[in-house]
Amino acid sequence: EIHIKEPIEKEVNPRLLPGELLLCEASTVYKYMQEDGLNRGTYGKLVCTNFKISFLDDDSASDDNEPQFKNKIVGENDITLQCVDQIYGVYDEKKKLLTGQLRKYPEKLIIYCKDLRVFNFCLRYTKEEEVKRIVSGIVHHSQTPKLLKRLFLFSYAAAAPNNTDGRNQTVMFETLEDWRDELERTKGNVRYKAVTTNEGYRVSEKLPLYFVVPICISEESILKYEGRGIPIWCWSCHNGAALLKMSTFPKEQDDSTSQMQKAFLDGIYKTISKPPYELLKLDDLSSSLPSLQDIQTAYTRFKQLFLIDNSTDFWATDVKWFSLLESTNWLEIIRRVLKKAIEVAECLEIQHTNVLLIEETATDLCCVISSLVQVMMDSYSRTKSGFQSLIQKEWVIGGHGFLDRCNHLHQSEKEEAPVFLLLLNCVWQLVQQYPPAFEFTETYLTVLSDSLYVPIFSTFFFNSQHQRDTNKDGESLKTQSGPFRFLTVWDWSVQFDPKAQAFLNNPLYAEKPKPEKSQQKTARFKHQRQLSLPLTQAKPSTKRGFFREETDHFIKNILGKRIGKFINSADDPPNSLREFYDSWHSKPVDYHGLLLPRIEGPEIKVWAQRYLRWIPEAQLHGGGTIAIAAKILELMEEVQSLQVKMDEEHSQAVSGDVHSVHMLRNSARLSSLFPFALLQRQSVKPALPTSTWKDLEDEDDLVKRDDEFVDLSGDML
Repeated sequence: EIHIKEPIEKEVNPRLLPGELLLCEASTVYKYMQEDGLNRGTYGKLVCTNFKISFLDDDSASDDNEPQFKNKIVGENDITLQCVDQIYGVYDEKKKLLTGQLRKYPEKLIIYCKDLRVFNFCLRYTKEEEVKRIVSGIVHHSQTPKLLKRLFLFSYAAAAPNNTDGRNQTVMFETLEDWRDELERTKGNVRYKAVTTNEGYRVSEKLPLYFVVPICISEESILKYEGRGIPIWCWSCHNGAALLKMSTFPKEQDDSTSQMQKAFLDGIYKTISKPPYELLKLDDLSSSLPSLQDIQTAYTRFKQLFLIDNSTDFWATDVKWFSLLESTNWLEIIRRVLKKAIEVAECLEIQHTNVLLIEETATDLCCVISSLVQVMMDSYSRTKSGFQSLIQKEWVIGGHGFLDRCNHLHQSEKEEAPVFLLLLNCVWQLVQQYPPAFEFTETYLTVLSDSLYVPIFSTFFFNSQHQRDTNKDGESLKTQSGPFRFLTVWDWSVQFDPKAQAFLNNPLYAEKPKPEKSQQKTARFKHQRQLSLPLTQAKPSTKRGFFREETDHFIKNILGKRIGKFINSADDPPNSLREFYDSWHSKPVDYHGLLLPRIEGPEIKVWAQRYLRWIPEAQLHGGGTIAIAAKILELMEEVQSLQVKMDEEHSQAVSGDVHSVHMLRNSARLSSLFPFALLQRQSVKPALPTSTWKDLEDEDDLVKRDDEFVDLSGDML
C-alpha cells in the first residue's frame, strides 16, 4: 500500500547559502517515512549541491510546520556532504554499497548519515536520465576523495558577508595574551611561561604559534627536536600541580640518535622534577588506553545498533539489545577513559604531583584526558564559554587532526577515529550525573557533535593552526582579494535563533557565588604557602611515578621500543585510587569543586538523545526527562514573576530563557527525545518488551489506540 500526497502544484526550489551551487536534481522521488512497513511517505524533488543533499516536498515551501528547534543552516531533510556515512542501492530487494563508477543504477537509495539519520528514497517513478545524474552526483560528491580547497568551507567564506564576530566570550588562544591570561587565571605563571619560539612555524608545523612550557626550558631545547620531547603545559591545579603533555620521538632511530634523545629527555625531566618539592608522574596513554583503531572498531559496531530504517529491524534488535550493546565495547572504552581521568585527578589533587601525558603526537588521547580532567577539576570549564575555550585550547589550537580523524576529505579511512566524539560521550556522562554543575545541556553537546559535519565553520575542518593559517589566503567575491574570514562554530546565532539557543542553556545551573574580598585574599595567601612547602607526605619516591627505574622504562617507550601492555580493565583500581574515589562519593557534591564520575557498570549509560533521537519506537510521548524539565521551567517562571512583583526595581533579573517555558507548555505531544524528535511520528507498535508484544499481537485495539494526551501542566513530579 502506498499513500500518495497530492502532486506539488508549485515549483519548490532549494534555499541556497552564499557560495552554494546546485549540481544535479531529480523530480518525482518518493521519500519513505522511517516508521513502519507500510511504505508511507511523500513525493518531492531530490537535489545535490556543493554543500548538501536535500529533499524538497510541498511542505518545504511553507513555514506552517516549522519545528520548535530549527537549525537555520541544515534543515530536517538536508544532509551535508560531510555527514554522509554510507550509501546503499537496492537492486531487486538486495542492498549493495555504492562507491565509485556505477554500471547499473538502483531503484531505491538508502543514505546512512554520521548523525545516525537514515533516508530511504524510491527512484522507481523517476526518469532514467535523472536517476543516473542524481545517484552519480550524490556518490561522487559525498564519497570520493577531495582536495582541501574543494570543501564548501572555502566557497562559503568567499561569498558570505562578514557580519559576525563569532567569539561570544570564547577565548580562541590565537594570541600570546590569551595564553598569558590563562596562566594567570590558573596561577600557573609561577612555574610556566608562554613562548613565541614557533612564530612563523619555525619549530614545527604541528605545534601552535604560541604555547606554554616549564619556565626552565630553553628556546634551544624546543628547537633541537622540532618540539618533540618537550613537556607542554595544559592546566595548573589550585595547589600548584600541573597537567602536561608530550609527543614522543620518531621510531626506528639508530643507536647514536637514541642515546642522544635519551640524554636529552633525562635532562628535561631533571629540570622539572625536584623532589620533595615538585614531583612528576609519567603516563604513557598508548599503553594504558585503547588504541585509536580499537576505538574506531568499537564505535563502528556501536553505531550500527542505531542505524535502523524500519520497525521490523528495531524489534528484532530489541530482543538482544543488552548483549549487542556489550559486544560493541564502546561503553567499556568510555569507562576506561573516565577511570584514567580519575587517576590523573587523584595525582594532581591528593598527591600534589605533576602529571605528564605521553602520546606519539600528543593530539588524540592526550586531548581527551586533559580536557576531561579540566572539566572534572575546574568549574570554569563547566560553563558554556569555559568549555568552548577548553575545546579551542586543547583541540583546535592544540592540533587535533579533525580533517583526518573525521575523514572529511575521504582520503584515508585508516586515519579515521571518533576521538572528539569520545570526549563528548564522556562529558555527557558527567552532565547527566551532575546536571546542576553544568551551564550547558545535553542538547548543547548533541548540537556540537552535529556541527562536526557542517562545513561553514573552520573549527572542525583543519588538522592544525598552521594548516588553517596557510589556507586563509584566497580570492573573496566581496573584497576582490584578501584572506578568508572563516566562521567559528561558537557563534551559535549562525545556526539557531534566540528561542532555539535557549535549549542550549541549563536553567538549573548552580551559578558560582562571587567570593567576598576577604575570602579572595585568604585563597591567594593559601596558594602561595602551598607552593613554598613540601607538597607530599613522606613516602618512597618510586610510588610517585618518578625517578630512575620508572623513567628508564618510559624513556624506552618514548624512543619507540615496544613494551607489553600493563592495563587490565577488569582489575580493581589501586588502593589509593579506590580510597580517593570512595571518599569523594561518600561526601555531598560541591558543584563548583572537584567532580568524579560514577564508573561502575550500570552508571555508564547510552547517550539516548544523540543516538536514539531518530527512532520513533524509542520515544516516550509526553514522558521522559523533558516532561520533568517542562514542569520545572514552569515553576521557575512562576517564581520569577513573583520576584518581579515583590521588587519591580529588579525586573531586569528575569531570565531571557523564560520563553522556552511557553514553547514546552504549548506542545501537545512532547517526545522524550525532544527537541530533535519529529513530534508527529509515532510507532505502529507500543513500546513494550518484545515478549509482551507477541502476546498482545492479536489485540488490534491496543495497536491502533492513539497515545493519550498528557497535560504537562499537571502533577508530573
